[in-house]
Amino acid sequence: MDTATTPSPSSAHDRRHEVTLRFLAAPTDLGHSGTVDAGRVLEWVDKAAFAAATAWSGSYCVTAYVGNIHFRYPVQVGEMVEVTGTVLHTGRSSMHINTVVRSGDPKTGQLEERARCLVIFVAVDGNGKSTEVPRFEPQSLEQELAQQYALDRVPVRNEITALLNSQEPAGEGTAERVVLRFLAAPTDVNWGGKVHGGIVMEWIDSAAHLCSSRYCGQDTVAVFSGGIRFLQPLHIGDLVEVDARLIYTGSKGMHVWVEVRSGDPKSGDLRVTTNCITVMVARDDEGTSVPVPRWEPSSSEDKRLWQLARDMLEIRGRAPGNRLPNHLLEKN
Repeated sequence: MDTATTPSPSSAHDRRHEVTLRFLAAPTDLGHSGTVDAGRVLEWVDKAAFAAATAWSGSYCVTAYVGNIHFRYPVQVGEMVEVTGTVLHTGRSSMHINTVVRSGDPKTGQLEERARCLVIFVAVDGNGKSTEVPRFEPQSLEQELAQQYALDRVPVRNEITALLNSQEPAGEGTAERVVLRFLAAPTDVNWGGKVHGGIVMEWIDSAAHLCSSRYCGQDTVAVFSGGIRFLQPLHIGDLVEVDARLIYTGSKGMHVWVEVRSGDPKSGDLRVTTNCITVMVARDDEGTSVPVPRWEPSSSEDKRLWQLARDMLEIRGRAPGNRLPNHLLEKN
């Protein structure tokens, strides 16, 4: 893996605010859909954003939030991949990082955009407490506009967070549901000794794929993941539950609520570490998305989660520059 990182100077003005990772998509990156899965792309996003955050802050950083990411086109095995993380805005300890994934034929070097999203990292000290980061000051009109883009999305993110915080833990329902259980392995560890966000996002994608494929009886792929919140650290050796359930269907999209819980396997006391909504679509042999069966909520819990999906869609639809595809919005 080639990276454009360099040691961070002491002056905030001279610190590197952008990092690019370059590598080939390997055969081991091949997913269930015949291309690179969304979960692996999210892992790359997390790594590039982490590299940008640590280069800017000069300290260890943790993933706090991954914003809405649309998977425009799949990445093929063997393609040259370029993932760029760019600091757009800083708070006291947080860094808002725009991450863009591009890929293409390595023989021509022409790369096309596959996905992009906004990631928030928080700098922490040796005790895991948030620590102050250098302030990012835009040096061009382009950087000013990019920073404003990040700021414009803060109210929408706050509204989504408030909505999720108001929800009760998901109870029993009648919808398709899959729960994966396993121990967090040493191979999942990050540079800080905990499970890194990219691995967790791969787990989320796997569970959402299994849940949606069971529901529609076809192969499915992720086209969107929204508001991935990292609430608690996840440790090596923890018992992990990845709980995925269908909560809403559009004309083609299947909205899957995924909640990751972890804790001490001896006590079985688990707490929520991450949650999000992932939208999956079914595809035919030519890779074209196809309609899926309509799901009707029947129990009170079904109806509550169905309404949660609709509320989140409406909030995201008001985000600046965020035009959601019709098949996500339309009820089938």
